Amino acid sequence: MPDRHDDASATPPPTPAPSPPDAPALRTLLELSLPAVLIGIVAAVVLWALDQASAAVEDVLWTDLPGALGVDPDARWWIFAMLTGAGLLVGLVVWLVPGHGGRDSATTELIAPPLPLHVLPSLVIVTVLGLAGGVSLGPENPIIAINTALLVAVVARLWPKVPTDLVVMLAASATIGALFGTPVAAALVFTGVVAGFRSGGPLFDRLFLPLVSAGAGAITMDAIGRPFAAMDLPDLGIPDIGDVGTSLLIATAAAGLALLGVLAFPHVHRFFHSMRNPVLYVTLGGVVLGVLGAIGGPLTLFKGSEQSFELVQQRADFSTWNLVLIFAIKLVALVVAAAAGFRGGRIFPAVFIGVAAGVTVNAALPGIPLGLSIASGVLGVVLAVGRDGWVALFVAVAVVGDVGVLPLLCIAILPVWLLVRSAPEMLAAPDPSEEPPTPTGHPSADGPVPGPRTGTP
Repeated sequence: MPDRHDDASATPPPTPAPSPPDAPALRTLLELSLPAVLIGIVAAVVLWALDQASAAVEDVLWTDLPGALGVDPDARWWIFAMLTGAGLLVGLVVWLVPGHGGRDSATTELIAPPLPLHVLPSLVIVTVLGLAGGVSLGPENPIIAINTALLVAVVARLWPKVPTDLVVMLAASATIGALFGTPVAAALVFTGVVAGFRSGGPLFDRLFLPLVSAGAGAITMDAIGRPFAAMDLPDLGIPDIGDVGTSLLIATAAAGLALLGVLAFPHVHRFFHSMRNPVLYVTLGGVVLGVLGAIGGPLTLFKGSEQSFELVQQRADFSTWNLVLIFAIKLVALVVAAAAGFRGGRIFPAVFIGVAAGVTVNAALPGIPLGLSIASGVLGVVLAVGRDGWVALFVAVAVVGDVGVLPLLCIAILPVWLLVRSAPEMLAAPDPSEEPPTPTGHPSADGPVPGPRTGTP
């Protein structure tokens, strides 16, 4: 730009805009389709294996062991002991085991640069301990990190010319597809990601390979595991203008309450990590979670997917104030679990919190359709926690299994997005001393790997 004191006639010629990269050629798409399918299958199998390992350990801790001791696994003292023990074990692994449990999930988005392979055993251990021990976190962040690291290493050997960034995208897309049992979730996540850092050519060309991986992952998981399932709720039917206002109010209120946890999150993270030794701060986190679980009961434990179904089925057993307490305890448990050094994602527990919000509103105002109330609550909480509108819309509709709520949610999300976009993300500043290195030496064509803002995810 010319200086204001220069002669106006001496305007330099305009600098040509850089040409956007071309969309993948047809031959490239065909050549990479086979790796994309294999990535999807492997990602789903690894997710299934992690889920099976967590379920096996959970059975030991919450069924076999209390059965052998003749104690009630739902007893308050047992819940406290299990979560405290989970905190101690995770803290010991993060402190002593090579790899230190991978990156702190509180500091990473759903998709991050690949980890070195030597980090994975410790990451698997702390993830299984957290999932099985009742910690209020989901598997999404760790399993995407595990699959990304494994598949980047494998593809580097089998197809060394494939860029690392593309492998990261395919691995993440496949894992998201497997987690939710459909490639639609991955398509929505990566629409924003791909549009943000790749330009030129049809968008679907750039989504083609991630969709192939996500589809392969979803089909594989559907065959061997239990994909994300919808609740059996009455359909909304034809909505009216009152439903629009109801959905808007519920979603906005749920997001506002969830933002209280988001605002507290970096301060809670700073408090725990000020102790420096992970044995101290993760164990303390387990103690706090144990107290919360003892108060809230079994429904407030674990990642929340099965507990969401149980809450809806048992809603008649709770008063409105009991439901408010469950909502509050799970929100605090999510903040503490994510801030205290446990490894896990925040989307699954956010879904439970949203379901709890919807059930609470329905209990207080029975005239509001249950499906609409739950979908609106999930939309608000997931959007506040994950900061991704596509994910929030997809999960809210998928939970209730009623596409009839989608038009209402598309309107309700507008004020909710205006509310959450100016709030901080649910992320903490990373401690460089806790960050594992990123592998180098593999060809990468596109620079840093972007991550959707899903806690992710």
